[in-house]
Amino acid sequence: MCKYQTKLNLLETEIAIKFIKDNFERDFSEAMNLTRVSAPLVVRPETGLNDNLNGYERPVNFDVLNLHKEVEIVQSLAKWKRMALAKYNFKVGSGLYTDMNAIRRDEEMDNLHSIYVDQWDWEKIITRENRNFTFLKETVRKIYSVIKLLSYKVANRYPSLATELPNDIFFISTSDLEQMYPTLDRKAREDAITKIHKAVFIYQIGWDLSDGMPHDGRAADYDDWQLNGDIILWYDVLEHAFEISSMGIRVDEKSIVEQLKKRGEENKLTNPYVQDVINQKLPLTIGGGIGQSRLCMFFLKKKHIGEVQASIWDEEYLKALAKENIHLL
Repeated sequence: MCKYQTKLNLLETEIAIKFIKDNFERDFSEAMNLTRVSAPLVVRPETGLNDNLNGYERPVNFDVLNLHKEVEIVQSLAKWKRMALAKYNFKVGSGLYTDMNAIRRDEEMDNLHSIYVDQWDWEKIITRENRNFTFLKETVRKIYSVIKLLSYKVANRYPSLATELPNDIFFISTSDLEQMYPTLDRKAREDAITKIHKAVFIYQIGWDLSDGMPHDGRAADYDDWQLNGDIILWYDVLEHAFEISSMGIRVDEKSIVEQLKKRGEENKLTNPYVQDVINQKLPLTIGGGIGQSRLCMFFLKKKHIGEVQASIWDEEYLKALAKENIHLL
């Protein structure tokens, strides 16, 4: 078995990271008609704006001296973005994106996961007529075309890092995926379908499958579980599926109530954000997050996410990685 050898040294990697981020951000914002905005690092928990992810992750919290209150570091900006669209008076067909930085203290750290999360969070206003699978597919294809364009740009600048992606992305629902691979677990199903098609959008994540469990966890109060999904690419370096983006059409006044009741989270029905959705005070939107370090890792053919982001790791773990010729930023 050949020993892992990165194509770029540490300094070259830092330069390449900027190249990837600058190009993707520019092309993505133009393709999607998005304006960059500033976003909060912390929110007050009582607003209901923080994302509770799968429901068990503990947000990082601390008290602010002048406020005499506890605040939380955001875990994602899924709900904040929707309120910002209304506040800034964006119009239908336009939207925003921002650099989202978060700390997820309960993350299980490995080659793909760090406690530090960096992504482009984006959100766009749509009409009620857009709340359908056809519009979702159109948006996914538009995002995929930007990823495909980036692959050309990286290959042109770094020929040794050329990545071949299919011309189109393959769509499959979680229930169809379950029927196709009934004996495999969730991640193995993703590996199997993505190894075949190389670029896949797995949709309808949140509602239970035939075995009584969802394909993956999703918060009940932002994505509509019938109209959401993940963009996943096959990653030869690690020989498994590689999630680049989680996205979807957001809940409306009906689906947010259904999903909160399904999760047994009726207590959230009274928080300000949920009330604004129920009372139709917020625009209907589509949005998601695109992993910045994930995108860089994929196109720079790195074996560990710590090779494209500065995070924190156990010393013994770092020594073990060094023996595999993996050196983190």
